[in-house]
Amino acid sequence: MTEAADFAAFPKLELHLHHEGAAPPEFIRRLAGEKKVDLGGIFDEQGHYAYEDFWHFLKVYEAATEVLKTPEDYARLTTAVLEESAASGVIYTETFLSPDFCGGRDLGAWKEYLHAIREAADRAERDLGITMRGIITCIRHFGPDKARETARCAAETAGDWITGFGIAGDEKAGKPKDFAWSFDMCREAGLQLTAHAGEWGGPQSIKDALDDLKVSRIGHGVRAIEDLELVDRLAEEGIVLEVCPGSNVALGIYPNTRCHPIEMLRERGVKVTVSTDDPPFFHSTMAKEYEALHNAFGWDEEVFGQITQTALEAAFCDAATKEKLAKRLETRA
Repeated sequence: MTEAADFAAFPKLELHLHHEGAAPPEFIRRLAGEKKVDLGGIFDEQGHYAYEDFWHFLKVYEAATEVLKTPEDYARLTTAVLEESAASGVIYTETFLSPDFCGGRDLGAWKEYLHAIREAADRAERDLGITMRGIITCIRHFGPDKARETARCAAETAGDWITGFGIAGDEKAGKPKDFAWSFDMCREAGLQLTAHAGEWGGPQSIKDALDDLKVSRIGHGVRAIEDLELVDRLAEEGIVLEVCPGSNVALGIYPNTRCHPIEMLRERGVKVTVSTDDPPFFHSTMAKEYEALHNAFGWDEEVFGQITQTALEAAFCDAATKEKLAKRLETRA
């Protein structure tokens, strides 16, 4: 695995992808042009998303969503996102969807958006061979009350396609226990649970997510390396980390991939997976993530196969879907 084409051809499962954050900038610019909305301030001279740090990134992210106003907009977005993912070898993706951006947390409106997104995803599965499932996320810095409304949307549409619930946004806003009611509701509705932690909040944020929200996966979680007792706990309890190395480097948490703790976590028995987070913001793709890990740590096809198997086992989809994906991976092998 030394050629770029090899990395793109390797079948991948991605568990941590923000739907709006995966919007190609040219797609957002085109949609803004159609709607006559000026979004010039969020792009640089090369047409890429422009931001200064994580908190500015959140503002740019939310500004970009301002042109996504209708179910049809989200159908088009879904097509654009899945085309990009499929081109990078992704055969299964779980994307974070927020009713906050899809109808303002109104259940009736959310169902209309969801219908449009699913139709586009079904077409992509038929035409591109990529399967998508949705994880509804509340936005941490929007507060616990709005999170409850989001949780109701999640619980009411839980099933074979909306399979998970999580929380994203500014880790420094509030505490995980503030959102326990929402997570309890979604657990009772049969949804599987994940939470962003250990990106900006440090090891304690991971402990709080595990103890207060009872999640089986952690989005990012890389700051666990600063507390080896926590690392051992993650390994012993089989908690899966949705690691996004390119995102962590782009946002300045680590200076480069070689300094990233994903290999140390893996060596200590933690279940790690690889994702892109918000790929166009970080000039990344799943193929580029694989290439960077190969160059930094010498990961080969065997290691990537192990990572893929971990993602398959941790995926929030039903057994039948996992079986189909397993057969595709076996065919590749």
